[in-house]
Amino acid sequence: MRTSILTKYHKDRLPWYTIYPTVPEFSEAVGAESYKEWLRDLPAEESVSLYLHIPFCRSLCWYCGFPTTITRQDAPILKYLAVLRDEIRLVSEQVPQPLPVSDVHFGGGTPTLIGPAEFLAMMELLGRGFALRKTATVAVEIDPRTFTAEMAEALGAAGVNRASLGVQTFDPIVQKEINRVQSEAQTAAAVEMLRRHGVSRINFDLILGLPHQTVRSCVETATAAIAMRPSRLAVFGYAHIPSLIKNQRLIDEAALPDSAARAEHAAAVAETLVAAGYREIGLDHFALPDDELALAQKTGRLRRNSLGYSADTCKTLIGFGASAIGRVGEGYVQNEVTRDSYTRHIAAGHLATSKGYRLTDEDRVRAAIIERLMSDLEADVPAICAAHRSDPSRFLDSAERLAMLAEDGIVDIEKGFIRVRQEHRFVIRAVAAAFDVFLDRVAP
Repeated sequence: MRTSILTKYHKDRLPWYTIYPTVPEFSEAVGAESYKEWLRDLPAEESVSLYLHIPFCRSLCWYCGFPTTITRQDAPILKYLAVLRDEIRLVSEQVPQPLPVSDVHFGGGTPTLIGPAEFLAMMELLGRGFALRKTATVAVEIDPRTFTAEMAEALGAAGVNRASLGVQTFDPIVQKEINRVQSEAQTAAAVEMLRRHGVSRINFDLILGLPHQTVRSCVETATAAIAMRPSRLAVFGYAHIPSLIKNQRLIDEAALPDSAARAEHAAAVAETLVAAGYREIGLDHFALPDDELALAQKTGRLRRNSLGYSADTCKTLIGFGASAIGRVGEGYVQNEVTRDSYTRHIAAGHLATSKGYRLTDEDRVRAAIIERLMSDLEADVPAICAAHRSDPSRFLDSAERLAMLAEDGIVDIEKGFIRVRQEHRFVIRAVAAAFDVFLDRVAP
């Protein structure tokens, strides 16, 4: 039964539903002028989150689907940072002052390639343009292979209190197949340097579905990660789309595990992590009981945003950098994807917004249902609709896939309350997709 369900519900390439509607629905109808208006209307007393995108790496990981530039030189990074600083000034001029900030995230790429002095200067600039709360979460993504003691010291001095380390796998055979050779010792050294400088909240990113992975190698990676005791782990599923992502063509497709094997790997890793004291969070995250994600899930505050699962409850996310996505109350915006186009807009004194989406009342209800399903594996549709003053039948009756999901034993439905059975959490995206009215228009 498990294999047949996998075959049935994994045949479509479904969105990850970090946001809804998803990026393919963005259009140029929402641009810089719309975003400028939305920024000016932000409540001056309401906390926001900031995301800064640093799209540079020292080497190319063949599985990677993010837009990034490979460079061995610092000059392109420094040039980009100058533009990024200008964008921060441009945006800060549009928002009410001072706008409080409760969450800052540096993503990439490899944000720690910008160097200690540049990172400290960037945090200082953010502190001038916004009001960073003393309790703010300041997080940064790290590649342990290029991380230095000097950078660890700078992160501590800058007030960084969470770091997310790319691990993916510790299996040397798999590492070679994805062009990312990284020893356990390198990762452990990065963790030790971070903790020494006060960055105590550590995340690990692992990936399943990579070439030559086995149950044994996945469990061994999880066990090695547990020994370093990160506060949370994200166990992502690799999405192989070589038609769209050229570097993935370097991966041997014949060595990729099939859907049944991937589910077996995921189950084995989950069992290993849970046995070590981690709690399952949503689709693919695990956290220690005292981590913010676990606490947020326990109290029904777990959120889904463009970065994945989050305990951040801010309604507004301001994105900086090429391709960065942001959200304000009215909808979503995205910056120009290419660095050249992004640079031209900022150099001309304009916001770099290239496209976006203005939310309708119906979008907000569907987004709320999808977020609860993805976060809690259940959703009280009538309660959500009541909060939005909407008729639940409008959404339950239009979710044609729900009947099939119930018939296959994936969900239980009682008076509009939908609960995904624990053994079928791996197809939660198929349940969320039942409420996605745009899905049939998304190109495969």
